[in-house]
Order: sequence, then C-alpha cells, then structure tokens
Amino acid sequence: MQKSGQAMKLYTFILVLFIITTVYCSAIPTNEKKQRVQDKPLSDEEHEVHGEHNNDYDHDAFLGHEEAETFDQLSPEESKRRLAIIVDKIDKDKDGEVTEPELKEWIQYVQRRYIVTDTDRMWKDHAPDDDNSLSWESYQKRTFGYSDEPVEGAPTYEYKDMIMRDKRRWHQADKNGDGKMTKEEFQDFLHPEEAEHMRGIVVDETLEDIDKDGDGYISLQEYIGDMWPRTPEEEGKEEPDWVKSEREQFANYRDKNKDGKMDKAEVMEWIIPHDYDHSRAEAIHLIFESDTDKDGKLSKEEILDKYDLFVGSQATDFGEALTKHDEF
Repeated sequence: MQKSGQAMKLYTFILVLFIITTVYCSAIPTNEKKQRVQDKPLSDEEHEVHGEHNNDYDHDAFLGHEEAETFDQLSPEESKRRLAIIVDKIDKDKDGEVTEPELKEWIQYVQRRYIVTDTDRMWKDHAPDDDNSLSWESYQKRTFGYSDEPVEGAPTYEYKDMIMRDKRRWHQADKNGDGKMTKEEFQDFLHPEEAEHMRGIVVDETLEDIDKDGDGYISLQEYIGDMWPRTPEEEGKEEPDWVKSEREQFANYRDKNKDGKMDKAEVMEWIIPHDYDHSRAEAIHLIFESDTDKDGKLSKEEILDKYDLFVGSQATDFGEALTKHDEF
C-alpha cells in the first residue's frame, strides 16, 4: 500500500488508547457517538498531520500512550537519562547496538502491555460476578445505568443503538456462548482488533460509522467527509493537498473494483491490511531517522542524539515500567 495512504488513514481513526474501546466507564453515556475500532495503529495520534510528520505518534509507539504523556514533566536531561535505561533494556544481546528485530520486539511489548493493563483496569471497574465472570446484564447496567432491554419506553431506549452494537460485539467475543465473559473474552471485547475472530466486527463498525446513507458501502464522498468534516469556515474553500491526495488514494487503491465505492472486502483491506506490520514499519522508520552512520542499526548514542524522536521533551516513570515488566 502507498505510504501516503497508510500515513493518513491508518493513523487517523482510533482509539487505543488510545482507544479502541467503545466502553464507557460512567453510567449513562453523555452522547451517542462511539469511537471506532479498527486494526489499531501504535497510537491514537496520526503519523502525519496534513502531510507533516507527527513525532507524537512515535512517542506513543515507543513508550505507550500513558507513559508518553508524563514526559512533559521532565527536563531534556532527565528524559535522556531515562531513555538510556530503556535502550539497555531493548538491547537484548547486550552488544551495544539496537537492531530492527530488537526494536520491533520492544514496540510489540509496549502495545501488549497497554492491552493487558487496560483490560485489568476495565475488568476491575466492572466488578465481575462471584464466579469471576461478567454477565451481559452486569456489563450493561455498569455501562448504561440500567439492565433493561432497550425497548420503547425503557430508560435505555435512548441508547438502543449503542447497546445493540455492544451486544453484537459481546456475542462475538463470547466464544463458548454462555452469555458471560471470562477475562480473556473481555479482552477480545475491548480490543477486537487484536483477535482474529473479531475482525469482522471491526469492519462492520467502521462501515456503520462512515456509511451515512446506509447502503452498505463507503462512497468517495463519505470517505472524504469522514476524514475532513468541513467546518463552516471551510465551506467553499479549496481542498488541502492532503485531501486531494486521499481522493487519489480512494480511486487508485481503496476502490479496487473501480465501482466508485468500497464494499466490505475493500474496507477490510483498507483498515486491516494483511501485508502491513505496524510494529515493523515503526521500527524501520525510527532506525531510518536516527541511523547516522547508516549501518542499519542504532547505537545508544544515535538514539540519545535523536531523543526528541523517541520521547520528545517528555519522559515517563520508567521505574515502574522496568520493575513491573521484567518479563521483556
């Protein structure tokens, strides 16, 4: 797939922390717009913003979103000191060089850590039943305030679309069909982009979010409108170059059968490309940008010289990351 297409759209949606979950922690949700789930990039940040590279994406990919946010608390000197600790941890064979496989493994570890941490937090928040499982009724009551079916006249009727959407995802994640969630099944429910058997749900939810006329397809107008919802001030103005580029991407790469719209198979290829590895792509990108001597790997000095690419002027409590996650 073309770089500009990956850069603009694969990094445009989301969640994760980012987030990919459509679960609300408060009782009745305050609005009905739910975040979309898809093949999760390594950050909620876009890798490019209007054609310009966004280092915040790299920070999230390298550190994890929550850790990256705390970097604003530290000076550049302290950021570098803590980054050096991370580099030693990434360099598994202790040869003084960080290779692409080592960097990819670290990025994958950071992403897994987030998913496990987020699932643990949400599992505790939803207070599993006595048998250490979570029933749909308990989940619905905790999330929407009531366990009633969303029929007309019920308190939940206003949120019927959200409830039915969650219920569909729930049934797909409930592998044994017993109506309850184990913690492992709940992880698939929260992060469907990580589970093979949930990817159809990812496609369905994306289609529903963008397909405004409800015909089961994504037209060019819907595709552009989702990326670039014009403000009143933008009406009548010429489209930015990046929008024009996305029109070309739609015509040349998204709409594979050239019928002017994307069907489910084309949406699947767009948001969950079978031949694209986010972690490897990010590792290659970080090495390309930092590898001063062009030997295909990074020394600690090269990483620290480009510390703003990896952590910016931010840093994290690596003490917790290094003591609680010694399995890396």
